[in-house]
Amino acid sequence: MTSLEPVPLTSLVLLGLAVGSFLNVCIHRIPRGQSLVYPGSRCPGCGYELRWFDNIPVVSYVSLLGRCRKCRARISVRYPLVELATMALFVVHGMAFGWTALLVPRLLFACMLVVLFAIDLEHQLLPNVITLPGIAIGLIASTVLPPGLLDALIGVVLGGGVLWLIGEAYYRYSGHEGMGGGDVKMLAMIGAFLGWKLVLVTLVLSSFAGSIIGLGVILVKRGGMKYALPYGTFLALGALAASIVGDRIVNWYVSFY
Repeated sequence: MTSLEPVPLTSLVLLGLAVGSFLNVCIHRIPRGQSLVYPGSRCPGCGYELRWFDNIPVVSYVSLLGRCRKCRARISVRYPLVELATMALFVVHGMAFGWTALLVPRLLFACMLVVLFAIDLEHQLLPNVITLPGIAIGLIASTVLPPGLLDALIGVVLGGGVLWLIGEAYYRYSGHEGMGGGDVKMLAMIGAFLGWKLVLVTLVLSSFAGSIIGLGVILVKRGGMKYALPYGTFLALGALAASIVGDRIVNWYVSFY
């Protein structure tokens, strides 16, 4: 990690907030099959069309006290959280990769993961419109940037194949679907961007996070092991960590041998 000068830092903060605002549109409209460009942003309650000053990331939400300007209906806190999270990811990625060519695909990758995280958390859905183009974009970027095309291709096959085998084995053992097709395609997308080594890191981190959080949910809700958890959210968290510090984790692990 390296520190950022004031101008690059400010640029990443502003860009992250602006992109986060657009990601909110994606999160709301993609599961509903709606256009991302038309109509303009509006209140889902009364249909009030937002003006430019209602769309300033975070600031508008705070100034309106989290309510629609017209009907005063509550606005989900997800909106400022996504904007702030995207801003933070832009800054952290900038510190990790600097102003290099690799920063561009990694930021795009992070944006895809933010959208997948939020949609899976709310709808238990990982849309093909994100994962399938994501696989193609990751492979194209890997032809000229790390991890390299061969590692990316292995990552796609390994990532998608591992989850498919786990899901198939669980289905044959229990008779219940254990892994959705969206998870398989999402991990294949992660492999396309990060390569096979960081796919393994992602699997370890996401499984660890899923186990800890899942155990907490089961204890709080006093439910059984069949309580449905959106695994795509954990894959997103694991992949974000792998993108930023995954190479350090791999090097640390290899140093023991």
